[in-house]
Amino acid sequence: MTSPCARARSPTGTHREAGRNNVGTPDELLEELQARLDAARSTRDRVQSLLEAVLAVGRELDLEQVLRSIVEAAATLVDAKYAALGVIGSDGMSLSAFHTIGVSEQQISDIGSLPEGHGILGELIRHPDPLRLEKLSQHSASYGFPAGHPPMNSFLGVPIRVRGKVFGNLYLTEKRGGAQFDGEDESLLSTLAVAVGVAIDNARLYEYSRLRERWLKANVEISHRLMSGSERAEVLNLIAEHARDISCSALAAVAMPVEGGRSLSVEIAVGVDAEEHRGLVLPLKETLVGLAFSTAAPVNSDDVTQDERISPEPPRFQGLGPAVAVPIVTRAGDVRGVVLLARETGRPVFSGTETAMLQGFAVQAAIAMELAERRLDAEQIAVLQDRDRIARDLHDLAIQRLFATGMTLQSAGRFITHPEASERVLRAVDDLDETIKIIRSAIFGLRARENDATGSGLRAKVAKAADEARPGLGFAPSVRMEGLLDTDVPREIAGHVVAVLVEALANIARHSHASRADVVLTTDGREVRLKVSDDGVGLPADGRRSGLRNMAERAEQLGGRLELSASATGGALVDWQVPLPVK
Repeated sequence: MTSPCARARSPTGTHREAGRNNVGTPDELLEELQARLDAARSTRDRVQSLLEAVLAVGRELDLEQVLRSIVEAAATLVDAKYAALGVIGSDGMSLSAFHTIGVSEQQISDIGSLPEGHGILGELIRHPDPLRLEKLSQHSASYGFPAGHPPMNSFLGVPIRVRGKVFGNLYLTEKRGGAQFDGEDESLLSTLAVAVGVAIDNARLYEYSRLRERWLKANVEISHRLMSGSERAEVLNLIAEHARDISCSALAAVAMPVEGGRSLSVEIAVGVDAEEHRGLVLPLKETLVGLAFSTAAPVNSDDVTQDERISPEPPRFQGLGPAVAVPIVTRAGDVRGVVLLARETGRPVFSGTETAMLQGFAVQAAIAMELAERRLDAEQIAVLQDRDRIARDLHDLAIQRLFATGMTLQSAGRFITHPEASERVLRAVDDLDETIKIIRSAIFGLRARENDATGSGLRAKVAKAADEARPGLGFAPSVRMEGLLDTDVPREIAGHVVAVLVEALANIARHSHASRADVVLTTDGREVRLKVSDDGVGLPADGRRSGLRNMAERAEQLGGRLELSASATGGALVDWQVPLPVK
């Protein structure tokens, strides 16, 4: 029979044995507890790091600084040696920007051009899901690094989405201490990517609002200048300057329609090689600016140096790449002109948002121009009405009174017997008749209206002549016009200019076998000068010279001269210049 004490000890002994098998020694328990505490502390620290990273990214508003902060926060969060953020371009298949840390400036210089989105980087673009690799080289999309690139093995990448659309990707490599990125790293980085998307969206909205504010201020200044009576050239220059500055472009040009509406003349150009653009006359067909004008819609180019819609001559886009031509359109749909903007090679193309803002700016500029023209029309109507009133008063009051006075003097002269006195009275009557004629001439002058027929100016006639020569030449000649041609060149001389141009272009079409012709017409107020050159075979030694003789005679008739020489492109150069009448 077992004693109660024995029965009591037996269960106790059994329990202790079981405890030794399941729980372990006190040291083991302490170690397990310490490990769990360390894990909890590490998790707490990493969550704290995540919160700090979110706060660091969220406090910035400048987009470039936000992107830089994102890269730094991501590297710190997962303890990576290298980190980068690639921004996906408008084509959705390549990288338009690449922000990196961990790589020195010297290493970047040694590597050369920035990544464009191939290999592993492109894998994340094609498949925007988190990607974690123990060794980069083992992935099928990897094809190695360029010379000078630091070695990288472990990799973690996650996409960044803004409003549901992939904005770019975070790339982390080389976890410090030789460790591998784990699931917790991936979870933390994915969580950061969500917060990053919000921060980028906020920065973009802030950037958009600031940009919109700058455009609005520019429109206010343009409207103020126009309504205060500033010259059109001054206002067009202001439009170009604002557009270039706000859009971060290297070149801005404003082209306005030539009388008749068959071509455009670049009246204003500011920035890189601006002198090469001023005065150019561009056809409406098959040109970037012409298409924007004829379609009343923006026309983009990824690279103006390779765009077939840009005439190769004269060369004027060296060092430039992305471009956009935006029409200046009123709300009624009337196109008043075109603004051309071009950025330096390597700069981003004009985005849809930027183009939309440019369109809004152009619409407001068109409205301001229209209002200014309405104001000028109202002022002109007031002047004409005042002239009509003056003419009517002169006719109804002054002339009638002068006529009555003359009749009185003429009647009184019959009763004057003194010869000298009678002669004086008759002379006074004649003077009154002459005065009446002068006043009537003044009245006709006040009531005369200027001829507003379209296509009457020299610019329009030259542009039309060049356009009409195109079928015979087989190509469109390049035309550049500078100076107050419609104002300073009298009609008679303008007729000679057009005749000489037509003859010169006809000679090129008949004899030169040229593939290019350049027309430059300028005036400085003292003389008008027409230069027509080509890249053909030059002046024939034994050909007929009747056309050239006619040009020379026209120049001599006006006191000018004609000079013939070889052009810079190997063909002929016709230089026709005549003085203008002194005002």
